[in-house]
Amino acid sequence: MQDATTLLCPLCRGALELSIAPRRTLACPAGHRYDAAKQGYFNFLTGKGTNFLEDTSPMVLAREAFQHRGHYAPLAAELAALVAAHHPADQLDIIDAGAGTGYYLGEILDRHPATRKDALAMDISRFAMRRAAKLPDTLAVVWDVWREIPSRDESRDVVLNCFAPHNPAQFRRVLRPQGLCLVVTGAADHLEEVREPLDMLSIAGGKQEALVEKFGTEQLAHLGSRNLSYAMELDPEDLFNLAFMGPAGHHLSPEVLRAKAASLGSRTVTASFDVHLFVPQG
Repeated sequence: MQDATTLLCPLCRGALELSIAPRRTLACPAGHRYDAAKQGYFNFLTGKGTNFLEDTSPMVLAREAFQHRGHYAPLAAELAALVAAHHPADQLDIIDAGAGTGYYLGEILDRHPATRKDALAMDISRFAMRRAAKLPDTLAVVWDVWREIPSRDESRDVVLNCFAPHNPAQFRRVLRPQGLCLVVTGAADHLEEVREPLDMLSIAGGKQEALVEKFGTEQLAHLGSRNLSYAMELDPEDLFNLAFMGPAGHHLSPEVLRAKAASLGSRTVTASFDVHLFVPQG
């Protein structure tokens, strides 16, 4: 049995159909075929691959552990509420571009069941897509957000982009006319108490203005931005996971980082997110 999807073959842009038996496979009319890995995800980064570093298995485990503690649950709830407000009763097609473990997408699916139609989680990390593949009614695909998104034109009602590279031209292409693009970035005071002692990357100033300008050039109108800020009570294990799960995890020594987190003890740390809302225009 084959089911049509909104996905496109990354090699020829032909429509991909999903077959279940004898194994889960995506295939296009030209004969290009992608078999699911045993963990359930599909890898479209064949051949040349990507020049960017994927999050490693230890980094993904740290992120999963931190998210499991509920420290970013208020952000997930905010995103789910924004989706429900924009599309209160519709059955939606969602793409999570740079999905990581799929945590935010999963929370939206749980809180807004009408979204369960053809969700797509996309990330360059195979280890992250192993987690995202466990989400119900979701196709998890290893792919580079900087490239052409393997989804049809105007095939998505919501594009979710949390702490991930932005590709506004592609976001605009795949969004339907009444669609919504949600972009989450760290505010200037995000994690300000521990960024320096844990050797985490700094947050550049003026990000919101640059983001709005960048998306505007691709015909995505800025509906507004809202800041979500609250205090987190983090123990040394949380602090280690917080630092190691992000971009700094590519160059931090786990042993050194654990020692630094232990020396800080339990801390109150600011979580501060800017949530930006964009809609297609023109």
